[in-house]
Amino acid sequence: MAKIVLDRVDKVYSGGVKAVDALDLEIRDGEFMVLVGPSGCGKSTALRMIAGLEEITGGKISIGEQVVNDLAPKDRDIAMVFQNYALYPHMTVEQNLAFGLKLRGTPKSEIKQKVRDAAKMLGLEQFLARKPAALSGGQRQRVAMGRAIVRQPQAFLMDEPLSNLDAKLRVSMRASLSQLHERLGVTTVYVTHDQVEAMTLGSRVCVLRDGQLQQVDTPQRLFDNPVNLFVAGFIGSPAMNFVLADLTAGKGGAEVSFAGYTLPVPAAVVDGRPGLRDYFGSKIILGIRPSDFEDAAHAKPEWAPMAARSSVTEELGSEINVIFTIDAPPVEHKDTADLAEDAAEGESDMAIPLIDNKALWTARVNSRSHVRPGQDVNLAVDTTRLHFFDPSSGLAIGHPDVAERHGAEGLRKSG
Repeated sequence: MAKIVLDRVDKVYSGGVKAVDALDLEIRDGEFMVLVGPSGCGKSTALRMIAGLEEITGGKISIGEQVVNDLAPKDRDIAMVFQNYALYPHMTVEQNLAFGLKLRGTPKSEIKQKVRDAAKMLGLEQFLARKPAALSGGQRQRVAMGRAIVRQPQAFLMDEPLSNLDAKLRVSMRASLSQLHERLGVTTVYVTHDQVEAMTLGSRVCVLRDGQLQQVDTPQRLFDNPVNLFVAGFIGSPAMNFVLADLTAGKGGAEVSFAGYTLPVPAAVVDGRPGLRDYFGSKIILGIRPSDFEDAAHAKPEWAPMAARSSVTEELGSEINVIFTIDAPPVEHKDTADLAEDAAEGESDMAIPLIDNKALWTARVNSRSHVRPGQDVNLAVDTTRLHFFDPSSGLAIGHPDVAERHGAEGLRKSG
């Protein structure tokens, strides 16, 4: 096992295209770190640079205590698992598992034991005599992982290893991967464009955009405390709802108003976000997660009411996604534009749709609601979980990382 450190790492391709821009990232010994972001954000390039498959343009990469900038991939003591399995079709499962060990000159008895152990761990014992063509996609991926496991490397590097599997199999393979990591404890760097996969697998998740680190934290903290509009919109499914809103200090306390709605902002929320008072009397971008809504009939009494008319409902069994319009245009910002572009490319399940220049919002409510399309529904909002962003910078107001990055005063009030 080993710690992996990327210190101001750059990757510039011919023509000046910067795929990775001054990336600082420390992956702890034994950690499962997920790199996530939209297509072209630099996550696979970063992984390939750790592996030595891409030369770095600037900066330093360390694995363990060793700087590996000039080391060949075979000398870095890492094992990669690829999207396309990369199995030898003419070899049996047993031969595929053993191949890397044979190249290293490992004794036959040791190879046999390691192959047997890996096959048992991955449930491949009954398939050892088969060739890859006789295996399912999930079985082939387990063989690819087994080939990495038998080498007992310092680190596993995985590049979208589940993307070729069907949805149901991906769920079970995610569980298998988590169990494997618990058992082996090997430092793992995992690349995916699927933020649900990132949230369910990662000890920590690193969100990348245009080659730059946006935020790295535990999945729950990314969800609860996104550092900017981009992370807020990328993490979470369905995506966070955004609107340009007025923040005011009313007689009964702070309020936020938009599209004919006024929601109270609890004093504890204002106190917990340093600098939010500086925005009283100004425009802010308000964010509300779909999961912070409920049908008012089933919500806590202190939640704020918000009436809507359902346009579409998605019944998910235990929950219903209620999709409705608000009388306000979509937020115009570089962060939200990038999210919409990513959604249009099919790289995520989020979108910022338009109906007569009105934004579509999503509320996730309990299935006991029985709400149907075209019906009026009384929703309620947990206002203790509102999110506030600077309309100019897109940065989260009062986020500790923002304050640290921009000095003690944090964000300056937008003019």
